[in-house]
Amino acid sequence: MTDSILLTRPDDWHLHLRDGAALAYTVPASAATFARAIVMPNLRPPVTTVALAAQYRDRILAAIPQGVQFEPLMTLYLTDVTPIEEVERVANPNFVHAFKLYPAGATTNSDAGVTRLDPLYPLFEAMQTHDVPLLVHGEVTRPEVDIFDREARFIEESLAPLTQSFPALRVVFEHITTQAAVDFVLASDDHVAATITPQHLMHQRNDMLAGGIKPHLYCLPILKTREDLAALRKAATSGNKKFFLGTDSAPHARASKESACGCAGCYSAPYALSLYAEVFEAMDALHHLEGFAALHGPAFYRLPVNTDKLRITKCAARIPESLPYSESDGIIPLAAGKTLGWRVAHA
Repeated sequence: MTDSILLTRPDDWHLHLRDGAALAYTVPASAATFARAIVMPNLRPPVTTVALAAQYRDRILAAIPQGVQFEPLMTLYLTDVTPIEEVERVANPNFVHAFKLYPAGATTNSDAGVTRLDPLYPLFEAMQTHDVPLLVHGEVTRPEVDIFDREARFIEESLAPLTQSFPALRVVFEHITTQAAVDFVLASDDHVAATITPQHLMHQRNDMLAGGIKPHLYCLPILKTREDLAALRKAATSGNKKFFLGTDSAPHARASKESACGCAGCYSAPYALSLYAEVFEAMDALHHLEGFAALHGPAFYRLPVNTDKLRITKCAARIPESLPYSESDGIIPLAAGKTLGWRVAHA
C-alpha cells in the first residue's frame, strides 16, 4: 500500500483570497501548499484593469510569509463596458493571465458582471488574437431557470456558440458540476479545459439538503446529483489533461455563512490537496494526482512546471472545526471535524 507520494508542487487554478485583513489568513493558507494560484478578481469594487490588478497583487505579495515561495497569477473582471484596449494591455504584462467572465448575479460580488455575451464578441476576438485566456463561471442567471439547470443551459445558450465563434480562444470552464459540462469539455478541442473543486468531487446535493440544510456546503454553482458527482470524479481522476485542480476556495466568515441569507462558497485552501488525495485514492487513481494537481494546468496556461516538490503521507489528519479569519469571527473549512487519511509535508 502506498504510504508516501512525492509530487511536483501543485498550483491552484481558481482561488479567492479576498482583500484587506483577510489576506493575513488566506494567503499563508494557500502558499503553504500551492506554488501559484489564479486569483479571482471579484472584489468590491472589482479588479477591472491592469493597474488595479497590480495594486491587488502588491497587497497579496505583502501577505506572503517570509521564506515562502508563492506567485499570484492575476485576472481581470470582465464587464459590459470593458474597453478593448484593456485586452491589449493584458497581453503585455507577465502578471495578468486571463479575463474572468461572471454572468451578472451568478455568485458573490458578481453584480458588475456581464449581462449579455453578444455585445462583447469584439472583446473575445481580441482575446483570441492576443492569446489571452477567458475563464468562465458557466451559469445562466435568469430567475425562471431552475438553479440546478443553470450550468447545462449556459453550455447550450452561451458557451457552445462562444467556442464555435472563437475556436482559437483558450477557455477554462471553471468549477464544473455536471455530466453535461464533462461531456462538453471532452467533445471540445484542446482550447477548452476545466477546473474541478474538492467539494464537487466529494458531495452531491443530498449532502447539503437532506436532514437539514448544511450552509457550509452551499456553493455556486450548487452541488448537483449523484450521477453528476460520479461523472466529475471519473473526469478528474482519468489523467485527461483537460481537467485540472481549481479549489474555488472562497472564504466567508461563519456568521455570513450561517445567516438568514447565507453566502455561497466553501473554504478548502488549507486542506485542499489532502481532500483531493482522498478522492483519487477512493478512485484507485493516485497515480494521476500529480497530473491533475501540478502538470495539466501549467500546460494549458503555457507556464513552466514547478521545479520544487511536495510530499503527501498516509497518516490521520483531523481538520479543525473552525479556523481564525477575522478579529470578530472564525471560518468553517470544508470537511470541518473530519479525519483525513493524507497529510501534506514539504519535501
